[in-house]
Amino acid sequence: MHFPKSPAVATDVLIFSVLEGKLCVLLIQIGSGPYKGKWALPGGLVEMKETLDEAALRILEEKAGVRGVYLEQLYTFGDVDRDVRGRSVSVAYFALVNGDHYNPRTTDYYAGIGWKDVRRLPAMAFDHKKVVEFGVKRLASKLAYSNIAYALLPREFTLSDLQSVYEVILGRTLDKRNFRKKIQEVKLVKETGSMRRTGANRPAKLYAFSQSRPTLVDVL
Repeated sequence: MHFPKSPAVATDVLIFSVLEGKLCVLLIQIGSGPYKGKWALPGGLVEMKETLDEAALRILEEKAGVRGVYLEQLYTFGDVDRDVRGRSVSVAYFALVNGDHYNPRTTDYYAGIGWKDVRRLPAMAFDHKKVVEFGVKRLASKLAYSNIAYALLPREFTLSDLQSVYEVILGRTLDKRNFRKKIQEVKLVKETGSMRRTGANRPAKLYAFSQSRPTLVDVL
């Protein structure tokens, strides 16, 4: 069989984290070429002998120094004019990390790397602004029926910490009493027996997720 000339197949990865009360995405700044100076998602072409998942895992480690985190396939983006360098199709993934315990790094090929507020994105290359916006909507949707917030929090946290993550991603305030009642009803979290004191405030109980792997649960 003779295959026709086809678009290049790439993988781009959104890496989300909640930092200082904001939902952020990790971006790299392009150092040369037609998109020099613009920001982009870590990405690259899929190699001939690797699966899409393997490509995403490789790119996470090579381009951003990330490994062993929550990762899932997001969507395929294939607008004809998405890349001025030539025809390409990108299979996007999104990953979740606790940014407080991760120091971004990338290769010398790029001019920089950093966390950016998803609601105040810089000038971006390709169709990556569209990809980020799509990913934010998917993440907010998944919070309602799964426990994936576990990937954004430390092992132990307060209920206020948990509610803050939900509010940051959803972009709205949740009723404190109803939120706590719901997560206890569905057994989303469990007490660890530890406490945390902040200043002169009353010590707060610390909790952990009942499951530290992706699980379907009716949260919202």
